[in-house]
Amino acid sequence: MTPTDDRQFPAALAPAMAVPFDYAGGDGVDFEPFAVFLSAEETTDWFRAWTGNGKLSGDGFRVFGQDGSGGYAAFWLVRPNRALVDQPVVFLGSEGETGVVARDLGDFLWLLADGLGPWEAATPYERDRVPRPNRELAAVAERFAPGRRRSAAAVIELATKEFPDFDDTIMELCR
Repeated sequence: MTPTDDRQFPAALAPAMAVPFDYAGGDGVDFEPFAVFLSAEETTDWFRAWTGNGKLSGDGFRVFGQDGSGGYAAFWLVRPNRALVDQPVVFLGSEGETGVVARDLGDFLWLLADGLGPWEAATPYERDRVPRPNRELAAVAERFAPGRRRSAAAVIELATKEFPDFDDTIMELCR
């Protein structure tokens, strides 16, 4: 996909982001979805601050939510000439955590349906938590990614296998 300033949510993302996420006192999902993508300017400002590299732009990301500490969930536009829904979903945390949490939007919907959010998926010490499946999100996933059901653990494993160098790629950009 060629980076553009298209900031329209894909059809499947909007209904998933409309479902409330229950933090459950630290036992639930720490995710605060946005109603729209961050603007190009906001994304660039964030990415420059996150990396400490004022020469970068945020064109390679479409940020759509955050955790309670301000880490961002985004599509990473790494697959040339592919639709936004076919791009991986990543997490860049406020404390330097990074991770590819899903290979594409369909997998991300099933990750959410199985009860994990981007922060929980990207944070290794949180992966042992018992997910709390969410029926509303499962209905969204079934509607937009039918026949692709998999556990959150399988979603994370597939994403990590496909993009094993994400952390190194991002850290090379940091100053």
